[in-house]
Amino acid sequence: MDESLIIKTYNEGINSVITLVKESMAGLNKEIFDLKLENQKLNERITELEARLNKNSSNSSKPPSSDGYKKPQNSRQKTGKPTGGQWGHEGKTLEKVQNPDEVIEYKTPGDCDCGCELNNVKCTKKTRQVFDIPKPKIRVTEHVTYEVVCPKCGKVHKTDFPPQVSQPTQYGANMQALMNYLTLYQLIPLERAADTIKNFTGQTVSEGTLVNAAYGLYNKLENPVEEIKQQITDSDVAHFDETGMRAQGQTKWLHVASTENLTYYAVHDKRGEKAAKDIGILPHFTGTAVHDHWKPYYRFIGCTHGECNSHHLRSLKDVVENYHQEWADKMADLLIEIYRRVEGLKEQGFTKMPEEETKIWYGRYHKILTEGITEDSMKSPQVLNKKGKLKKSKPLQLLLKLQQFDIETLAFMYDFDVPFHNNLAERDLRMQKLRQKISGCFRGKDGANVFSRVRSYLSTAKKNGIDAMEAIVLAVKGQPFVPVR
Repeated sequence: MDESLIIKTYNEGINSVITLVKESMAGLNKEIFDLKLENQKLNERITELEARLNKNSSNSSKPPSSDGYKKPQNSRQKTGKPTGGQWGHEGKTLEKVQNPDEVIEYKTPGDCDCGCELNNVKCTKKTRQVFDIPKPKIRVTEHVTYEVVCPKCGKVHKTDFPPQVSQPTQYGANMQALMNYLTLYQLIPLERAADTIKNFTGQTVSEGTLVNAAYGLYNKLENPVEEIKQQITDSDVAHFDETGMRAQGQTKWLHVASTENLTYYAVHDKRGEKAAKDIGILPHFTGTAVHDHWKPYYRFIGCTHGECNSHHLRSLKDVVENYHQEWADKMADLLIEIYRRVEGLKEQGFTKMPEEETKIWYGRYHKILTEGITEDSMKSPQVLNKKGKLKKSKPLQLLLKLQQFDIETLAFMYDFDVPFHNNLAERDLRMQKLRQKISGCFRGKDGANVFSRVRSYLSTAKKNGIDAMEAIVLAVKGQPFVPVR
């Protein structure tokens, strides 16, 4: 065979082998790439599931009731103050009164065993007082009117019943107040409330009577609660939040708008922007709305906004514990440091922080965010989403949120009237979760609306130092408490 032909055949064979090797290498590289991608997705999934498993009330928005029996770690910073009651707080010790309602004396004998007379001997007096309540009893008051006709001219003379006495038999203001106090304030179910009233007063009350008493109170509170709503709309700072609830077999939302001395509740089918528009506070509100970053709140541009930093601290703790990123610890410490500085300035009588100082804090805030973005790029898996773009990790999402809403996060630093957190609104919603645990849902058509209006009134009264029972009695008598502007 010709030598050149042999070489040519040999080279062709070599080229074929090289081509096969290249194709195999390309296939292996693609397989390795796919395996790496799949591995990254699995690692991200594992991290996500571990983070979900490790979530509790201290590093997420989960309620404390979901923590089980494991005691969560307290995230509060030590202040150096002693435990227990602090100096200057109002004591609750049971003190003796000067004029008791009844005095029972236990006299010593007039004569001693030795025959000495003791009546004129100086004695030492000691007293002890027992605080108790008499057994409640229904007190029935009969109202009598008269009518007489003048026998000379025929003129009729008659007296009228008081306006509040409109039925042949009816319950008085205190009894109606007790019914509403038990069902709408203490959240006792109707059957148990009726049983309680019977045991304490001896009077049998039906569940229907309790419902009617609630409706009567609801109707009398229409104008006072509208005034509360208007005062919140006109306030400089207000807190907003919402929580789910069950009513008439459906999921509805209880919305709250509140200040330090006002509370307004409203029930709506929706949670977002439409609900806020229908409720009617945010569309006309021009102050600072403090909330927990529910995006529909930002669609109202007539007001400024403040973020809840309690939520931020929990989210930052989540990043530290479950994603092991150090920037989150630094950011949490910074927010607390700024908060303490603001509180210190308030105690010294300052109403705002010097502008130069705010610039320093603001610079430190963004420096930590920049460091965090770098740290996250090194520690978080680089995973592509369905569109082929890099998927943002949970820590990166928090970083970008804190970066975009920096002024809102630090609103408490720029305006001392804006609080550090939205705990006020969350506390105001807590009673609804308690009622849900006790009674489940509202089955009646208007039960949720009755509840929200009455609780708006009672919460506002309590914030202004009015006892719930007293506030209900005033409302039943047609003289409801209305906060002064």
